Amino acid sequence: MSKIKSTFLLTTVLAGGWLPSPAGAATNSVTFTGTVTTTCAIAIVNGTGTLAPNGALSNMSSKNPGGVPATVEITTTGGVRVSLDAVSSATVPSADLSSTVWTPTYSMLGAQSVAETGTATLMTGSGTRSMNVHLTGTKAGADTFMGGTYAATVTVRCE
Repeated sequence: MSKIKSTFLLTTVLAGGWLPSPAGAATNSVTFTGTVTTTCAIAIVNGTGTLAPNGALSNMSSKNPGGVPATVEITTTGGVRVSLDAVSSATVPSADLSSTVWTPTYSMLGAQSVAETGTATLMTGSGTRSMNVHLTGTKAGADTFMGGTYAATVTVRCE
């Protein structure tokens, strides 16, 4: 092949004359999905609160001087409700024949702060909260707490 023909051939190839033309451009999408499972864990830090009577013996509470709240830690991914069950049974001395109204309440600090309440609270984000659980027993009218040991159990829920 002559030098001119070979130069022409090389020039034509390099200029794209004999190369296949590029394919048409195309695009498409891919989708990613993931799931965070809603979780809630309750860890008992101090599971024994202390009830102390007021001066008139008309109530006993973990909020009275000498009283101590129970403490738990709530760790959650969020989207759950935290609440306390009503006291279903309590142990009282045999001399105490009058009824007692038991009222559990709680407050939280940490990933979400909650002022003292007795109602369910929605946990709006993930993290750990320190929960103080209080209990107050109240006598009606002139009734008072009698000498002896009182006990009641409060159930903490996270649903």
